[in-house]
Amino acid sequence: MSILADRYATALVTGASTGLGRAFSDMLLAEGVRVWGTARDPARLPARPGFTPLALELADAATIDRAFQAATAAAGRLDLVINNAGYGLFGAFAEQAFADWQRQVDAMLGQTMHLAQLALRGMRERNRGALVNVSSLAVDFPLPFMSGYNITKAGLSALSESLMIEVSGTGIIVIDFRPGDYRTGFNQAMHRTSGTRAAAGSPSGPRLQRVWSSLEAHLRSAPPPERAAGDLRRALIRGRSGTVRSGTFFQAQLAPWLARFAPPGLRRAVMARYFGSY
Repeated sequence: MSILADRYATALVTGASTGLGRAFSDMLLAEGVRVWGTARDPARLPARPGFTPLALELADAATIDRAFQAATAAAGRLDLVINNAGYGLFGAFAEQAFADWQRQVDAMLGQTMHLAQLALRGMRERNRGALVNVSSLAVDFPLPFMSGYNITKAGLSALSESLMIEVSGTGIIVIDFRPGDYRTGFNQAMHRTSGTRAAAGSPSGPRLQRVWSSLEAHLRSAPPPERAAGDLRRALIRGRSGTVRSGTFFQAQLAPWLARFAPPGLRRAVMARYFGSY
């Protein structure tokens, strides 16, 4: 048995069908951890030894309860819960229907908090376990035209910081995992507003197009998601609560330094240049 499986024999991973969630699941399975993975459509989850597929729709609290209860009943306990599921919504804040932003915040922050609470209740009974909230480097550098995503990830990091204080001195750890760009299908699954499809009819159209092209270029040149899984593995083995930034050297090392020490105006200018949103 690996060091990781010895500490965390069972795990629940949301959003496990593609991208980071798939990479996290593969890493855990390779370590001998039994994994319950979720997707909106369980048929998208490939059958693998030690892996159990579950249906979970992030916007539907009832499916979160059912998936968590099913995994807990089958596993006996969940040593590790990775809150990874989410989606992007790309568009100008003022031009998109407010209900669209609200749905994203309710699902990606409200319902993610719901799952975090379920996980911590079980872990407190045993005084052991790990909760990983997958946030984003967008907490440090908000992404242009992705207001709802930035809000949810900042809120999720704030939740993680709050929980780190609450579980201090116990056998539970909380990890705020902030990935940067990784070569996944994130953009292909992105909800894009009409402004990006019909730029001529949108006041922000030209800037939307430039930023979208920049986002796609960054993802094409980004490292594979297995790198993020390796960073998470090392954090879990360390067994300490904290924030883990993952990505290229620029994103995970230099950018956080810039976010901490550079004047706000300079940070915004760097971001505008980086994403072509000037």
